[in-house]
Parts: sequence; C-alpha cells; structure tokens
Amino acid sequence: MASMARISGVNIPREKRVEISLTYIYGIGLTTANKILKTLKIDKNIRVKDLSEEQVNALRQMIEKSYKVEGELKRDKLANIKRLKEIKAYRGTRHAKNLPARGQRTKTNSRTVRGNKRVTMGSGRVATGQKT
Repeated sequence: MASMARISGVNIPREKRVEISLTYIYGIGLTTANKILKTLKIDKNIRVKDLSEEQVNALRQMIEKSYKVEGELKRDKLANIKRLKEIKAYRGTRHAKNLPARGQRTKTNSRTVRGNKRVTMGSGRVATGQKT
C-alpha cells in the first residue's frame, strides 16, 4: 500500500502497529480496535504500511458501517449535553457552569475542569497603603 491509510476522515499512522493506529480515530480505543481486527481476521501486530489494499478497505467499511466515530460521535455527545441543559437536569447545570458532573468533590481537586484557577485566600484584609 503506497498512500496514507485514511479511515473515516483520519490519516492513521503508517509506521505503527494496526491496533495502535486505529486508536487515532476518535471513538475507537484499544479494545474496540482489537475487536475489529479479530472480526476481520487481521493480525494486530502487522504494521499499517504492510496491510493490503483489501484489508484497508475492509477496515474502512467495517468502521463506517458498525461504529459511530469522529464527527458523528462528537455531534451526538454535544447533542446529549445540550439535551441535559435544556431539560435543566442537574448534570446539565453542572456542564453549563463548567463544573464536574459526576459527583466529585469540588472544595479541592476540580482544577482541570475549572481551568486551573489557583485562587488562594489571604487574610481577607487589604493593606491601605500609608497611614494618615
């Protein structure tokens, strides 16, 4: 196979093993990649550049037919979050406020979700400068 292997709009890396290359597609992890390769009877240790044209086409057809990946999956995910917001569900309000939606504590430990706001408290009193 000469050109870049392109599956559902993603150029998958040619030098890597097939099972790893497939995980570059949004919505396909290692487990799903292995399941696909097992179904199509393709060796998971073979490199992408060593795949035949038929194997690449089989991969492409199976993924596009059986799995929700890339744009479609991202759209669905956003639609689900939008639905939660519209029905004013608790999880929807958490998404809207950009806070953890799955019951984690927020007094500490929600730095990544909140965007790493390192706001520390002083004594609460602001020095007025010089005395009058």
